Amino acid sequence: MPVSALDRTRNRVVATRYGAVAIRNGTVAVAAVCAAVLVGCGSQTDDASSIIRTTTNIAGAGVVGLERDTTRACPLPSAPDQPSGTRSVTHAAGVSEVPADPQRIVVLTTSALDATCALGLWERVVGAVTVDGERPQPDFLGTGVLKIPSVGTAAAPDLAKIAELRPDVIIGEQPSSAATFDALKAIAPTVLVGATGGWQAEFSAFAAGLDRRGAATTALENYRAEAAGTGTVIAAHQSQASVVRFTGDAVQVQGSDSFAGQVLADAGVQRPTAQRGASFDVTPADFDTRAEGDIIYVVLAGASGKEQGEQVMRSDEWKYLSAASDRRVFAVEDSVWHGDGLTAARALLIDLQKTLNGYVTD
Repeated sequence: MPVSALDRTRNRVVATRYGAVAIRNGTVAVAAVCAAVLVGCGSQTDDASSIIRTTTNIAGAGVVGLERDTTRACPLPSAPDQPSGTRSVTHAAGVSEVPADPQRIVVLTTSALDATCALGLWERVVGAVTVDGERPQPDFLGTGVLKIPSVGTAAAPDLAKIAELRPDVIIGEQPSSAATFDALKAIAPTVLVGATGGWQAEFSAFAAGLDRRGAATTALENYRAEAAGTGTVIAAHQSQASVVRFTGDAVQVQGSDSFAGQVLADAGVQRPTAQRGASFDVTPADFDTRAEGDIIYVVLAGASGKEQGEQVMRSDEWKYLSAASDRRVFAVEDSVWHGDGLTAARALLIDLQKTLNGYVTD
């Protein structure tokens, strides 16, 4: 179970040169964050791979991802399943005959853009929906995607703009606007995925529409190995991580059904007992029993979520949490931790490497 208020004095996290020593019920467990975890850390000095040292914080929470390296977010182009012709793809909206190895792609969701990035095909994207905020696309996808022409928002794709781009294939999720499957397939072969089955199944469905089933299988296998390896290096099983998302309207605990919950599970990170099921809203009165953890990741959804999060994290109910008093609360990117794709999952793993056994210093 996560640490409680009564256990604060005997469940502290003491920073060391090589990681963090969690003192639980009189037992010392060394969570050394270095590649040599199985043979000892040797003379490795304290750096960003062992203990995060933030220069910015929000209401006491260390901000993660400010210096994210996106130069390798999208790999080189993957090989198609077949070099020419067409293939039949069954998807959530029906069956489509899509071209092998499409050269001009339009994406209707961030998850679809993430998939093209993970498969090395983002430079073939001739049009993409944009997101709210200062940038038209999420930071974790890098700067190259900023050059992609807009085709409206995910809620209201512009059919005329899509048609002008003459795409070979259109990929996205089930639309809720005038951009129906029939309207889209009149422009180009369209593959729309459903919201069930988790992000890995969704990624595989996008890959099928891009003639990259084989590449997707390999990419997911590599991700799972990377997640397991990350968990071993950071001794993920020794910590229970809480994930709390502020939306401006509600405070949501992200359970095992959330994107963050799924990636944490892939890395072997433990969750507080209350968070091992579906996601749920929580009130300040229940923070100590439903939001507490050895470490808390806070997700700030937009400007309203940031405002709400700052207010809540300055409240007595929040400050009473042992993770808050131990300075083990980290503010993470909403587009990554509430994301929906392989590129976001890999970015989340990097955040874990830098924080799970660290503490906030400024």
